[in-house]
Amino acid sequence: MPLWAKVVTAIVVVLVLLVAGIRLAVLPGIKDLFGTDTHDRSGPALLKSIQDMSRYDAASGNFQVVVDLEKDAKFLPDALRGTRTLYVGAGTVDSYVDLGRLGKDDVSVNKDRTSATLHLPHARLGKPALDPDRSYAVSKQRGLLDRLGDFFSDNPNGEQAVQKLAVKHIGEAAKDSELTARAETNTTDMLQGLLRSLGFEKVRVTYGS
Repeated sequence: MPLWAKVVTAIVVVLVLLVAGIRLAVLPGIKDLFGTDTHDRSGPALLKSIQDMSRYDAASGNFQVVVDLEKDAKFLPDALRGTRTLYVGAGTVDSYVDLGRLGKDDVSVNKDRTSATLHLPHARLGKPALDPDRSYAVSKQRGLLDRLGDFFSDNPNGEQAVQKLAVKHIGEAAKDSELTARAETNTTDMLQGLLRSLGFEKVRVTYGS
C-alpha cells in the first residue's frame, strides 16, 4: 500500500474511533475536549389567536406510568438489531364542566328568588399533558446496527414513541378513575356557595346529556 494511502487510512480510523468514543461514551473526557456551547437564538413567540373559555376546571389528576417499549427485528438477535426503552411518564389530566352549553331551559328560579335549579352537562376529561420535568428515560438498550444508525440520525435520542404511549396510558387511566365524578361534586359545591352568597336558600344542581 502506498504511503499516502496508509496516512489517509490512519486518519479515517482515528476519526471513526473519536466519533465512536463520543457517541458510545467509551473514552472519558472526550466530550469535554470536543464540547459545544448551546445558544438560544429563537425569535419572540407570536400570539396567533385567543379563545374564550366557558368551562369550569373542577378537578385535576396527577398520573405516572412506566412505559416498557421493545422493538425486535425478525431473524436478528437483539444485540445486533433491536431497541428497548424504559420510560417513566408523569402528567396531568383536567376534568371540567362546560358552562357554555347551558340554555334557558337549564336554569330555573322561583318567583321569590330563593330557590334555583341548574341542569348541567356531565363533566368531561381534557387532553393528557405530559410533564417533561417529571418524565425521564430510565434505560435505553440498542443493538449494534441501531447505534450505528444513530450516527446519521438528526434525532438519535428521540423519545416520541414512548411519550405517545405514556400519554395514551395516562388518558386511559383518567377514564377509569373517579376524576369526572370529583369534578361534578366540586362544581356543585362551587355553584351552591356562589348562589347562596347571592341570597338563594335552596340550590339544586343536576347533570345529564
